[in-house]
Amino acid sequence: MKKIFITVLTAAILYSCGPKVNDLATNLPVNASIDLVNVKDDKVKVEVDPGRFTTTSINFYIPKTVPGTYSNNDYGQFIDDFKAFDYDGNLMQSNRVDKNTWQISNAQNLDKVTYWVNDSFDTETQVDEAVFSPAGTNIEANTNYFLNLHMLVGYFNDLDQRPYQISFTHPNGFVASTSLKEVANQKENTDTFYANRYFEVTDNPIMYSKLDSETFTVNDIEVTLSVYSPNGTYKAIDIKEDMERMMKAQKTFLGDVNATKSYHILLYLSTGQENDATGFGALEHHTSTTVVLPESMPKQALIETMIDVVSHEFFHIVTPLSVHSEEVHYFDYNDPAMSKHLWMYEGVTEYFANLFQIQQGLISNEAFYDRINQKIQTAKNYDDNMSFTVMSENILEEPYKGNYVNVYQKGALIGMCIDIIIREQSNGEKGLLWLMKQLSDKYGKDKPFDDDTIIDEIVKLTYPEVGDFFNKHVIGDTPINYTAFLNKVGLAFTAKMEETGYLMNGQIPYIDVKPGSKEVFFRNTKLNSFLTDLGIQGGDIIKSINGTAYNLDNIRDMIIGSFGWQPDQDITMVVVREGKEVTLSGKTKTPMAEVTAIVEEANASSDQIALRNAWMKN
Repeated sequence: MKKIFITVLTAAILYSCGPKVNDLATNLPVNASIDLVNVKDDKVKVEVDPGRFTTTSINFYIPKTVPGTYSNNDYGQFIDDFKAFDYDGNLMQSNRVDKNTWQISNAQNLDKVTYWVNDSFDTETQVDEAVFSPAGTNIEANTNYFLNLHMLVGYFNDLDQRPYQISFTHPNGFVASTSLKEVANQKENTDTFYANRYFEVTDNPIMYSKLDSETFTVNDIEVTLSVYSPNGTYKAIDIKEDMERMMKAQKTFLGDVNATKSYHILLYLSTGQENDATGFGALEHHTSTTVVLPESMPKQALIETMIDVVSHEFFHIVTPLSVHSEEVHYFDYNDPAMSKHLWMYEGVTEYFANLFQIQQGLISNEAFYDRINQKIQTAKNYDDNMSFTVMSENILEEPYKGNYVNVYQKGALIGMCIDIIIREQSNGEKGLLWLMKQLSDKYGKDKPFDDDTIIDEIVKLTYPEVGDFFNKHVIGDTPINYTAFLNKVGLAFTAKMEETGYLMNGQIPYIDVKPGSKEVFFRNTKLNSFLTDLGIQGGDIIKSINGTAYNLDNIRDMIIGSFGWQPDQDITMVVVREGKEVTLSGKTKTPMAEVTAIVEEANASSDQIALRNAWMKN
């Protein structure tokens, strides 16, 4: 998964439980049907027929959490009017145990369950913890259906290993884009798909609309790009060439790593209105990626963001698809045990998403250094004394939950440091990608590793210095000395003045929201020249800008609006400082700030330069 916040700010491909004894008296698939025609108040009706049970009681579940999101979203909260019926069509007794669980008595008489599923996009601005849009669902009658099936199709206890057959009745002219396997269907405007087990249901999102799609081949992988743009601003052909170029470079970087023969990219472009998606970013699945971005993005910004997020998600075919722990392989959707190794699943993935671009000549050395430096600076916003393995294992709980985004910052930097250590110890011949290929060959998608012993295995495959790094900086809580690692490859930090945004410094905002309130305040950090000259101080609470009141409800309008400010405009900002209103007036001017940069050392030794070339150019 990868989230972005207008500027770019996760995910893992996980596997459900191994074989269990079940209480079905038949081997037929679980049948689910979804009606996309008779939509009511942005809700669709779902019917699930599990076959005949021989037990007296059974539980039906909608997932509490799903692979790759690392958060408890209680997807059952979107279910209304749950009903169970016997074989004579009579309503049966069912009891809602919690948000995600329904218990059905006399289950031997159960024929089917029905329920209505709400649209999650509609509620994102109305709840404290919204479902991340790429993991959510859009139900817009006769227009678009962006469907993550973990929100629509549930499972019965002990039956998550059963096959599923899922039918969609859809409006005339609508086309499905999905990696699910389609089976023959004789009914008009009805598509039927087959999944070998419940994991494949959750792992294969689907988008219905009058889509436009483009298909291209990357070596032996067929890639389909499908785009929904409500105002027709973009078409798949507009970004196909850049996606193809990027994914071909990724495949060249990966070499002989082959985990899939086909891949789908589902891009939903949001209007940004109150009842539309606001959680921008992407969520990977086994053979597809869901992406949600604002339709208002300029084309070049859209392409750059797609390259950033899709490259991250595609690299998940290495980990956790090919290399993952038992906690990942036997994932429990309603009571998950989390792995200790987010540094691998998200950190290494994010690192590769940047490394391949410099190795394949897609970006310059300076751009690569800027990306590394930005991650180093952004990581400072999180707890640098927190064990990464402890954080990962407890990521669903605070204070670890609040540090999750650091997996894309410090997690990627952990990957960088391990890569440099392996390169240094092997005289440049081996690196982190070599290590992941070794692990992939040993394990693969069907064989999980032991969470507690994988680091020992990595050390055996590599060098004692790798073990020292893990013990000190990943298992341990000692902050990483990035200066020392950059010095190994002839790089150093330097200070310079650089233009920033008015309210943002790259991806790092100057503002934040007070927990438990809607107040937007300026962070206690070094502000840019514009804010300093205006008289802003750390801790000031924004009340209004040029007469418009702002808080959490319209913070996006404030940030987006600041992108359009031009130098020498009149500006008046009213802030609350120590309980009193203060009015600050002045002129906008180009905001500048002293920033840290990474540069090549002029007196770097030949050994340092050789190691740098091995690291960055392979």
